[in-house]
Formats: sequence, C-alpha cells, structure tokens
Amino acid sequence: MKSNKMTGIPVSWKWDLEHYRQRYDWDCGLSCILMILPTAKRHFFLDCFTQVCAEEGFGTSTWTIDLCYVLKRFEIQHKYLTSTMGINTGYTEHSYYDKILHKDSVRVEKRFRQAQSLGITVQQKQINSDALLRHLALEGPAICLTNASLLTCDLCKANKLSTELRSCLPWKVTFKGHYVVVCGYIVSLRKLFYRNPAMRDHLCMTSFTNFNEARHSYGTDDDIILIYTQPGSSGSSSDTAV
Repeated sequence: MKSNKMTGIPVSWKWDLEHYRQRYDWDCGLSCILMILPTAKRHFFLDCFTQVCAEEGFGTSTWTIDLCYVLKRFEIQHKYLTSTMGINTGYTEHSYYDKILHKDSVRVEKRFRQAQSLGITVQQKQINSDALLRHLALEGPAICLTNASLLTCDLCKANKLSTELRSCLPWKVTFKGHYVVVCGYIVSLRKLFYRNPAMRDHLCMTSFTNFNEARHSYGTDDDIILIYTQPGSSGSSSDTAV
C-alpha cells in the first residue's frame, strides 16, 4: 500500500460497526455478517439464527461461498473474490481441511455453480492492497478469510502475548481459518483496522504487512468479500486526500 499512488481518498478512514462476538468455534464468518447487517436485519438473524443456518444447509461448517448466500438472503450488495473457484483440491492432504472436505464438497461446488444465476458475484481474482484501501474508503468494509495463527493485533495485549509464545514454540505454526471484518486504515502508519469476532467489543489494528501475510496464507485462497454499503451508511475520515 503506497500512499504516493493513492489519490482521491482520505488518509484515514474507519467504518463504525456494531461489534458482535462469536458464540461458537465455527461461526466467525456469520458473526462478521452480523456486524455488517443493519439493525433490523441483525436482530432478525439473531432471533432466527438456528433456522437460517438449517435452511442454508451448512450446519457448523461455513465456507466463504456460504457467507455470500447469507448476504444475498439479507439483500447486502457484495462481491466475492477468490483465487480458487470451488474447492481447492490441493487441500486434500491438509490436516485443517481433511475432515470437512468430504462432507462439504458437494454443497460448496454446487453453490459456486449456481451463484451467478442467483445474482451472487464471484470472481477468480485477487485484490491488491491499493484497491482494498480504495474500497474501504469509497465503498464499504470487507469480510476477509485469514490465517488466525499469523494475524496479530497491535492493540491486544493477549494477542501480543500469544504471538510471543508462538515464536518460542519448536513446531511450525499451523493454519487456522478465521474471518474478520476489515473496516479502516491509517495510511501514514501503514495500519489497517479490523474487527475480530473472537474478541470482545474492540477495534483491532495491524500492519499492512502482517495483514497481507495472514490473508494470503496457504489455506485462505485469498478469499475476501467486498461489501457495498447503501446510501447513508456511516463512516469517519480525515479531510485530507492522498
């Protein structure tokens, strides 16, 4: 993210989202959606959470394409970018995916095939850092799949401590898929703001470098859902453009 290439956007920006902490070890993506939804739809989803999950058919295993179908259900305009259309067959030997690939593959592949006909935009492409900044400033937040083993918050003491402990471990840090909502940035500090559903109500911050490492990690397929807000959505910014 080089500020000298960025023109026409604020030097800092933050979408004001209502935080929601995940309740289970599998609902981080749905919790990110709850942070995105307007109040009335958020309350409806919470009241009908079990019913919605049952109707969507993903049980306790949500893929990014599943999140898109839920966003479509609640009429949230979005675009899904990924480096792999469908299931990455290279993950068959990956311990993280080994148990879920077999039971989820038919549903996930079908949802990818039907997405376009249902008005869900999925593109096989990656978003670069400058484009992500521009989206955050001009369009809305983004739901991003990261490797939680690599993502570290500069503001969370507990997170920093776990990072320090991991650096002392003799074994390699493994992949742990985790969705977060990217909601702002400060160009001068080269930092991104994000909300982590695993945490209590707290705005997290990390460096551009760390976030890119976590979101491009093997296992993520560079999955990101760009949210396009409706007129009147609230954000906060500085007045100076870069």
